[in-house]
Amino acid sequence: MKHTTSHIILNGKQFSPEKIQNRTAEITVNPTVPDWEKELYLFLNEWFSDTEFVLVQTSGSTGEPKPIELPKSVMLKSAERTIEYFGLQKNNRLLLSLPCRYIAGKMMVVRAIVGQMNLIAVDPATDFDFLEQENFDFGAMVPNQVFKLLGQPSGIEKLQNIRNLLIGGSGISLAMEAQVSSLSSRVVITYGMTETASHIAIRELSGNRESDFYQCLPGISVSLSENDCLQIHHPEFDEVLQTNDLAELQSDTSFRILGRSDSVIISGGIKYSPEALEKKLETVINERFNISSVPDEKLGEKLALVIEGKPTETTILEQKIDVLLTTFERPKFIYFLEHFPTTVSGKIKRKELKQLIQKS
Repeated sequence: MKHTTSHIILNGKQFSPEKIQNRTAEITVNPTVPDWEKELYLFLNEWFSDTEFVLVQTSGSTGEPKPIELPKSVMLKSAERTIEYFGLQKNNRLLLSLPCRYIAGKMMVVRAIVGQMNLIAVDPATDFDFLEQENFDFGAMVPNQVFKLLGQPSGIEKLQNIRNLLIGGSGISLAMEAQVSSLSSRVVITYGMTETASHIAIRELSGNRESDFYQCLPGISVSLSENDCLQIHHPEFDEVLQTNDLAELQSDTSFRILGRSDSVIISGGIKYSPEALEKKLETVINERFNISSVPDEKLGEKLALVIEGKPTETTILEQKIDVLLTTFERPKFIYFLEHFPTTVSGKIKRKELKQLIQKS
């Protein structure tokens, strides 16, 4: 695929590397310019520089966030795959509503450059009112942005004005899946990581393509390790990429994520996947919640349910839980935390949350 990296079309205007450099010098010292805009121009400067790598920050969902050097060649190939997969064309309108501090935002910029498309950049905290009047060919959001839109009277109509919408950063609830499944536009949830330059697979959420399984992008395949964790075979990497995600394979290019191996709770010698238990409880708990554990001398760990918010009466909730879970699956404690520790993309930091309830 032929591509160019000589300029970007940003908000309808063409910017050369020199113009970007000048604009960056102006806004980085201007306290009235918002951080998200400064981050965009700083990344553009980095992209058009002579270096072969881009410095990116991991999300911190499985440990401390850390910077890594990601080859621009890997990012270019990733952009090309996405453009081809979704059939995007020159001069298409791309919506950037994610911060360029992390890989998801950076990759939307790279796709616009590679595909010579018009990138419309907005504040990630926007209410998306402009979607009532404007249409986009491609966009990406984190679940929290989609959740807020679905809560608006015209939220469905706004979302449908994005022809191809990627949802990523963290998992989504069954309720949200049901809501977006009826959209006339194409909505997918992505699977990937910073190291792979954004997504390597997508799962269709709407229309007749709707599926429970992720489908790998062209050229990428998967396998399972000895402990049933997903392994990614990526053409831009010499070695297999090992993940901590427990998975089920439908084929070598199609898979389903079951949970994380590092979040498994062992109680009384039995292994429990908190993600699987959480799926079972989604229909009876409206607040954000998490299955965690506390130490126990006899069992090793005891299952605990943690709910975000102020303490409330739990008798009725416990009765509902008794119906949905087996005796051994039922949490032995219910905790309330006013605010959950999360990453920027909205993922709950399970280890940090566990530490908080163990101190309470």
